[in-house]
Amino acid sequence: MPTATRAQSQPGIFLTAGWHNLAMLNFTIEPHILEPYLPAGTELDFWQGRSFVSVVGFQFLDTKVLGIPAPFHRRFEEVNLRFYVVRQTPDGPRRGVVFLREIAPRRLVSLTARWFYNEKYVTMPMRQRVELPGDNADGVVQYEWWHGRRWNGLSARIEGKAAVPPAGSEEEFIAEHYWAYTKQPDGGTIEYEVEHPPWRIWPAARATYDCDVAAIYGPEFVPFLREPSSAFVADGSAVLVRKGRRLSLAA
Repeated sequence: MPTATRAQSQPGIFLTAGWHNLAMLNFTIEPHILEPYLPAGTELDFWQGRSFVSVVGFQFLDTKVLGIPAPFHRRFEEVNLRFYVVRQTPDGPRRGVVFLREIAPRRLVSLTARWFYNEKYVTMPMRQRVELPGDNADGVVQYEWWHGRRWNGLSARIEGKAAVPPAGSEEEFIAEHYWAYTKQPDGGTIEYEVEHPPWRIWPAARATYDCDVAAIYGPEFVPFLREPSSAFVADGSAVLVRKGRRLSLAA
């Protein structure tokens, strides 16, 4: 059966965790800025003819690596900058993300991600504020990181009830990617799968972003990472990250 065959060929589990209260601030960007960062075997993914980068802050909870709880590293914040790609396969397209920079407050998290996947992690002090909407009360989700002798940060103010985004919407395009790709030093590509159920979304009534973009991400991103074109918060869920596999040149 196809399902059994796929299950047998799946890589083992690398990490399990909860990713919760994901604030997603999205920015349109010129494709030529992202092309140098494309891993081999992937191409840019577009929504309605536009390419995007997203700054995503979230809570990383109940972390286990290879089934083992990580002491003192089970609950922390993360903020990442990512863009969207697709890889064509005989089984159909795989829509994924590429991380340009990931910020975490725990040095071991950064070292592990760089060692296993060559992900672009850096370590900075971080803090968070998460207040979800209640009866007659708005909510706010905020993540901050200490850099350049000041707090940088992002925030999204939300209200009402979260809902699964409509098929074909921008929210679905941003939130529902189940593959990740990393460029390796020798030019190769690592692919890994991320499993989770569809997330519910709160649209952001207001979003703010204050960051030393040139120092953290590079001067080429400064013209684009100013005011987000859209923003929302996803409720998140338990996630499963599978071990990465190196793509062959023919993949």
